[in-house]
Amino acid sequence: MKTSSWLGGLTVLLGLAAPALAQADQALAQKNACMACHATDKKLVGPAFQDVARKYAAQADAQAYLAKSIKAGGSGKWGPVPMPAQPALSDADTQTLAAWILKDSK
Repeated sequence: MKTSSWLGGLTVLLGLAAPALAQADQALAQKNACMACHATDKKLVGPAFQDVARKYAAQADAQAYLAKSIKAGGSGKWGPVPMPAQPALSDADTQTLAAWILKDSK
């Protein structure tokens, strides 16, 4: 019984941690001004993160590709307005943002 109680408690804690991590990742996007041009569910200046997630969902290297796009910027993928490069973001932060866009903004 103790093992099942322990596992049940762990499951509850993990269930509570996932939304908190998603909120932390969204806070990272807000802190770095991503939300000035993007929203999770609608196009602003740039595409909705949900649209980005759908476009790259089947791409095996989607997270690495998006992280590179975040860091280097780009143009022509989503219309005429270029996305500015974000060279000040750490590689870890670009990976975190890319993973959040692909998973938690759906």
